[in-house]
Amino acid sequence: MTTRRILAAVRFALGAVTLTAVGTQLGIHITNGYDVLNFFSYFTNLSNILAAGVLLVESVLTWRGRELGPLWQLLRCVSVVAMALVGIVFSALLRDVDLGSLLPWINTWLHYVMPIAVVADWLIQPPRRRIPLRKLWILGLIPLAYLAYSLIRGAAINWYAYPFLNPANGGYGQVAVTCVLIAVAFLAVSVVLILLANKLRPLVRPAPVAAIV
Repeated sequence: MTTRRILAAVRFALGAVTLTAVGTQLGIHITNGYDVLNFFSYFTNLSNILAAGVLLVESVLTWRGRELGPLWQLLRCVSVVAMALVGIVFSALLRDVDLGSLLPWINTWLHYVMPIAVVADWLIQPPRRRIPLRKLWILGLIPLAYLAYSLIRGAAINWYAYPFLNPANGGYGQVAVTCVLIAVAFLAVSVVLILLANKLRPLVRPAPVAAIV
């Protein structure tokens, strides 16, 4: 089997296991009578679903020796940065938090394995075309939208996906400080990953970019 097909198979396996893990935990969530919308309000779940979808598409593209255009590469970059942030924030702020019904293997896969695997995939197979740093603001739209959604919905129903977003734990000032720190971390990780991607060469050279922007 060629390097290209091995990479495609690994990407497919990572995406498939991730969707299986998220689906399994969703089933447990529903069985225990928890709100489904709450489940999809966790940044970890959303980021892993996005990353899994990107990996599955990339597996097909890799198998066929193709690469999509700039908009797809930005989406891929968003998924990588989001997963890196999942790993960083969980390790720094949530490692000792009670995870409730979250199965240990799913916790390990979503919070540790996938962040490392997705970042490694980005560095091993970066986009062929450079990503300009002026596009950085686009990457920040998704986490900003998530924070706004979490705070507005949390205030409306008095439920927050994460303790550091709950103003009951130190007030809105503490929440604001935490959000700023996360935003800084997001921007820093984005810059590093983009600069590395622009410098590194992909392990597998794709055919000419498909006519999709």
